[in-house]
Amino acid sequence: MRAKRIALVSIFPEMFAALTDYGISGRAVKEGLLEVRCWNPRDFTTDRHRTVDDRPYGGGPGMVMLPEPLYQALGEARAWAGEAGPARTIYLSPQGRPLDQAGVEQLSAAGNLVLLAGRYEGVDERIVDMLVDEEWSIGDYVLSGGELAAMVVVDAITRLIPGALGHDQSAVEDSFARGLLDCPHYTRPEEYRGRAVPDVLLSGNHERIRRWRLKQALARTQQRRPDLLERLELDREQKQLLEEIQQERKSEET
Repeated sequence: MRAKRIALVSIFPEMFAALTDYGISGRAVKEGLLEVRCWNPRDFTTDRHRTVDDRPYGGGPGMVMLPEPLYQALGEARAWAGEAGPARTIYLSPQGRPLDQAGVEQLSAAGNLVLLAGRYEGVDERIVDMLVDEEWSIGDYVLSGGELAAMVVVDAITRLIPGALGHDQSAVEDSFARGLLDCPHYTRPEEYRGRAVPDVLLSGNHERIRRWRLKQALARTQQRRPDLLERLELDREQKQLLEEIQQERKSEET
């Protein structure tokens, strides 16, 4: 299987060592499942100060990233990422589509990617018009730059690369993978500071454990993220478990 290529365009390429040197993404890089390379727009400047920003036309606070260094950096990044076919260029932007698990799966299946991490007030809009295929956002809040958002995207995508996780089922059972939050997890010891592991997890009965985990996931999702349940088409078992959860809560209240 050919490694998935992700090109990153950022004025702080050193930040991405967190991806290539550590954790699941670092292991995927070492095992040849993922290739990550960075392009710094400063390397494509022509002045001695390596300037990548300037004041915005029309006035206002902040600075805007210059188009030419970005154009050159994106050109090389797109050429590298697209060697095995067209690559999609993503701009991490507060104006973009909110990232969720369905979006992660879509990006994972999209082939190679180029991620543009902006800084300051953003990038010259002409770069977006000419070279960006899509804009994505990791949430409705403001960050100092797109690097952290790009790292979130890469980490989430890497988990879906076959072989990247020690156990492929882990990706299936993660929160949001089935549209639900994850169930609680426990490890040794069986009792910790007066709190015991639920008996069902010690039973060895795989069917009971599966059902308990599904019920816990449904209960947690209903309590913490009811909006997720509204989007799901629940099967018969899930509906039955939700009825049990409702009855149990009513019993606790009376």
